[in-house]
Amino acid sequence: MAETGRGHRATVDEADVARFEALGDDWWAERGSMRPLHKLNPVRITYIRDQICQHFGDAHAHPRDPRAPSPLAGLTLLDIGCGGGILAEPLAKLGASVTGVDPAPGNIHIASRHAEESGVEVDYRATTAEALLAQGATFNVVTAMEVVEHVTDMRAFVKTCAQLVAPGGLLFMATLNRTLKSFALAIVGAEYVLRWVPAGTHQWEKFVTPRELEDAMRAGGVEMFDMAGVVYNPLRDSWGKSRDVDVNYMCVGRCGGAG
Repeated sequence: MAETGRGHRATVDEADVARFEALGDDWWAERGSMRPLHKLNPVRITYIRDQICQHFGDAHAHPRDPRAPSPLAGLTLLDIGCGGGILAEPLAKLGASVTGVDPAPGNIHIASRHAEESGVEVDYRATTAEALLAQGATFNVVTAMEVVEHVTDMRAFVKTCAQLVAPGGLLFMATLNRTLKSFALAIVGAEYVLRWVPAGTHQWEKFVTPRELEDAMRAGGVEMFDMAGVVYNPLRDSWGKSRDVDVNYMCVGRCGGAG
């Protein structure tokens, strides 16, 4: 792990960074290797948007309507492990002031180019969460979706993410549960049978159970208050929220302090 200043160590897995950086323009090819992520994106965006509106909105004085054109206006948001910007860009369209970070310069190049072509303003940076923390940065909302299963030290990474959340802010995370079901579906099924993603994209032993993730968030001063499973419907070829967290799940926690 590389030093990033003031004693912080990067939890970046260089092999995984290289694997995702090699995707290049395929990040935005909706029928390419990122097709599952594009299919998953509407569920993630809706979940993040609705939780933010409920948390930061005041039903009487300052309501936040999720259906409004810019429901996230006035909030700063950090997307860690932004890749090609598949999540960061839509969140910026919802009005948030978005910073997207990724340790792979190639990913940042792809994300920046696509945002410019789409007329969307996102502050993309080729850096790490640890480096931002060393700079003293904080944000109203931090997202790290489908990232914790790709780092070298899950607990250290989650703690860093938590410390980047301003008091009263929110931390969103999504990952894969470490179960026999996830091995069968996310590894064998998705990588070797259906070929949704390249073989070797995931390592089952690095999947994170909900209890492990909740404990790691709590250690960073963040209280997890909601969790939702995400399941694939083959008949509709779409993803949706579910109570089933055996494979994919996402969650949100609040940082101590006034909202």
